[in-house]
Amino acid sequence: MIIAVFPGQGSQTPGFLAPWLELDGARERLQAYSTAADVDLIAAGTEGDADHIRDTKVAQPLIVAASLLSYAALTARAGRPTGVAGHSVGELAALAAAGVLSDTDALRLVGIRGRAMAEAAAVERTGMSAVVGGDEEDVLAALKRLNLTPANHNGAGQIVAAGTLGDLAELAAQAPRGSRVIPLQVAGAFHTGYMAPAVDVLRTAAAGTATSDPSLTLWTNNDGTVVDSGRAAVDRMVAQVASPVRWDLCMASFAEHGVTGIIEFAPAGTLTGLAKRALRGVPTVAVKTPDDLDAAAALLTGESA
Repeated sequence: MIIAVFPGQGSQTPGFLAPWLELDGARERLQAYSTAADVDLIAAGTEGDADHIRDTKVAQPLIVAASLLSYAALTARAGRPTGVAGHSVGELAALAAAGVLSDTDALRLVGIRGRAMAEAAAVERTGMSAVVGGDEEDVLAALKRLNLTPANHNGAGQIVAAGTLGDLAELAAQAPRGSRVIPLQVAGAFHTGYMAPAVDVLRTAAAGTATSDPSLTLWTNNDGTVVDSGRAAVDRMVAQVASPVRWDLCMASFAEHGVTGIIEFAPAGTLTGLAKRALRGVPTVAVKTPDDLDAAAALLTGESA
C-alpha cells in the first residue's frame, strides 16, 4: 500500500512554488486555485518573504494548493496511490485527492479556514512549541501543569504544545528532562479551544458543500482511523481545527494496513522525516520540486529508480 501524505502549516519556505510553475498548465491551475481561495498564490509562493507566507491567511491555501498541484503532476504520469492522509490543514488536500471534495471547494474552504483561524488567533496572544524527546508521560504531565494543550501528537518523539505565550515561555525554561522545546513560527494556538470561533465559521461554510465518499483509503487526524463517508470526513476536518492532531495514530494505522511506501507532496519533508523515525524500513519520497517526481513515480509504480 502506497500512501500519499500532505503536510501542514510550517512546511512552506520562500520561493518554493517557483519550480512548479514550469510545468504545463501549472500557472492556469494556480490561478484558478487563487480565485477560489481569494489569495494570490502565485505571488505568495514565488515572491513572498518568510513573514508573508507565515501569515495563516496565506500559508494555509498556499500549502494546500502546492500539495494538489504536485499530486496532480504525479498522478498524471504514474496513477493514484492506495491511500491518503493529511496533517492538519493538509487534510483538505487529502479530501480533494480522495475525491471527497473538488479541488475548487477544497481551496475555497481552506481560504475560509485560514482567515477564520487568523481572526481567532488575534483575540489573545498564543502560540505553539514543539517538544522533541523526553519521556512522553513526563512531557504530557508538564503541559498539564502549565495549562498547555498537546495540540499535535506527531509521533517519533515529538509533541507540539499550544497555549499562551507566557505558559510556553515557562515550558521552555523548565523543559522536561531529556527534551528540547522549539518555538514554532505560527500565529496562535491551533487545534485548541482558542480556535472554537473558527470551527463555527468553517462548519457553516462546509455545510452546503457537495461531498462524495472517498475513492481511496482515507485516514482522519482525529483518531487515526479510516473514514468511509465523505460527509463524516468533512465534519471531522472541521472539528479538528479546535482539537488535537493525532498523526501518531495515523502512522500506527498505516503500519497496520501494510504500508509499503509513503510519498509526501509539496511543500514536502516534514512528514517523511517523521515516517523515517516511526516507520523504519518503509521507503519514502518527499516531492519538494518537479525533479522528485521520477523517484515518486518509481515508488508508486513499483519500478526501481
